[in-house]
Amino acid sequence: MKEIIYSLIEFSRRYGSDERYVLAGGGNTSAKLGDVLYVKASGTRLRDIDERGFVKMSLPSLHSMFNKEYPPDDAAREASALSDMLSALLPGETGRPSVECMLHALFPQTYVLHLHPALVNGFTCGVDGARRCAELFGEDAVWIGLTKPGYILAKACRSVFEAYQARSGRAPDLLFMQNHGVIAAADSIAALDSLMKRVISTIAATVNINKNININTEQLAPPDTAIAIAPALRTLYARLNKTACAVIHKSDLIDSYIQTAQTAGVLTRPFNPDQIVYCKDAPLILEQGCDPEESFCAYIESHGYPPKIVALIGAAIIALGATKKEADTALSLFLDAARIARYSQAFGGPLPLTDEFSRFILQWEVENYRQRVSFPGGAKSRSDEIIKGKVCVVTGGAQGFGEGIARALAEQGGYVVIADMNEAGAQAAAQSICAECGAGASIGIKANVADEASVKAMVDKTIAEYGGLDVMVSCAGIAIAGGLDTLTLDQFQKVTAVNYTGYYLCAKYASAVMKTQRKYAPDRISDIIEINSKSGLEGSKANFAYAGSKFGGVGLTQSFALELAQYGIKVNAVCPGNLLDGPLWSDPERGLLRQYLEAGKVPGANTTADVRRYYESKVPLGRGCQIADVVRAVIYIIEQQYETGQALPVTGGQVMLS
Repeated sequence: MKEIIYSLIEFSRRYGSDERYVLAGGGNTSAKLGDVLYVKASGTRLRDIDERGFVKMSLPSLHSMFNKEYPPDDAAREASALSDMLSALLPGETGRPSVECMLHALFPQTYVLHLHPALVNGFTCGVDGARRCAELFGEDAVWIGLTKPGYILAKACRSVFEAYQARSGRAPDLLFMQNHGVIAAADSIAALDSLMKRVISTIAATVNINKNININTEQLAPPDTAIAIAPALRTLYARLNKTACAVIHKSDLIDSYIQTAQTAGVLTRPFNPDQIVYCKDAPLILEQGCDPEESFCAYIESHGYPPKIVALIGAAIIALGATKKEADTALSLFLDAARIARYSQAFGGPLPLTDEFSRFILQWEVENYRQRVSFPGGAKSRSDEIIKGKVCVVTGGAQGFGEGIARALAEQGGYVVIADMNEAGAQAAAQSICAECGAGASIGIKANVADEASVKAMVDKTIAEYGGLDVMVSCAGIAIAGGLDTLTLDQFQKVTAVNYTGYYLCAKYASAVMKTQRKYAPDRISDIIEINSKSGLEGSKANFAYAGSKFGGVGLTQSFALELAQYGIKVNAVCPGNLLDGPLWSDPERGLLRQYLEAGKVPGANTTADVRRYYESKVPLGRGCQIADVVRAVIYIIEQQYETGQALPVTGGQVMLS
């Protein structure tokens, strides 16, 4: 038994982790041992499945279902069949079996693999697919026309199998299902792999005869029109789902379909059930210049649910979801549909699902259950709800205060763009956050806040990945100590460019996005937060460039707050004390402890340790500021709904406001 289970897990993971074969956790596998069927549980992903991801079922009980009469009504029939499937579970089993368990039971072979790769579905969703099946695969395969999944499909396949058995004396090894992929069955894993290799190579050879089939989906730079409209669509989607993400995609393949509303027509009807589950049955076709709100609401009125895919004609497609995962999944399934349409050209052209079949899938409880399992919700703490789903940019986020803030926002459910001149550091921090908080929780990019083009690109990248911007944390900063006699003009201007001009540029481009979101959600609140300094509250000897830039930052904060309040944008500053353990202070060569020692800022100091003790002694609480102290202040600023234009000290009492 263990040998079969280990083999089942091995090939399930191998195929499930290869996106050429499996998307969005699709696909099914099973193995038989005596009268027991081990079949993948509904909602389980093949790529990381273990023994707990399979349920054990009685084969005799499943076989008996083929001889039972079920109600003709779709809903009643599927409900009754599901009840019998659950009754076929062996004692102690609590998972829900795949709806295709009857089909797996129908094959007498030990191992069964059901996949729907785009290449295969180009064949099964082609007008000439049925005719070409015998030509390409001979007597080793059977074909079944478009059939509702579940019990009806299993019954139809049984009739086909009986006819095949009568003429060949054995069960088929391959089953091609119109608009629904391929099932391969064998008594060994090696034989199963050989069958799949044959399927892929045979169809690929046919497709390659047509040299005009281009499926390049490499991401191209999104146009400004898509960048401008994505925040509106994300906000409109959030009206119904509270949180929302939007992902922009532009590629050669998609461009070929969205040149006009007419060329996009081939993608307005789905090709397979998975596409309906994750993308719904039709995209919203949006001509440039159209009112997005009017078009979005008209779609909902017509379909009864919001669009998952928006095809912005002449520009890009935008995938929508309550979460980044949902939006990414919708995008991957829609791109798969575009590949299927292209591959189908080698098989007579595309043959989408019928409207009746699409309606059945939309209403089918089994597929609704699978989506719920794939994208589970759950109760969150109050702090999670504050940040959950917010798109946040943290400049200077590769280390120090910035990295700590970025991690805290992601841990509480936010999506975080870490922007830093240190691109490798930003990406490493983002990868670490994703490992802890889930794929898509963070991205790391290079950005120079003193350069306007770089700041615009940073915000554009944020929109392309997440669809909008809710929290801008301007944390990037530098400090170069020196007195009037020693600090050069270049040094003074460098500090000013990063700390003062950089904050202005971040606020300028972030607020433009936030204003768009407010237009479509009049009660929406956004935040711009500058990580300032205690040196923005009082002068700093031999550090005037830094203090001046921070004093200026407080002035910008108050001025921006007055200007942006009407758009629901709160603008505040956090003024930390000395992060003595952070790289800004502790770097042995360029840190402030070293700079202040060399500048003679601390009388009588002979070592950096003397400088540190001096600054600790200035704090009533006797220690330097810590990242956690600043994180709490940032979370508070986002949570509260009444304060704007404030400079919040986090200094341990070193600076006290009167």
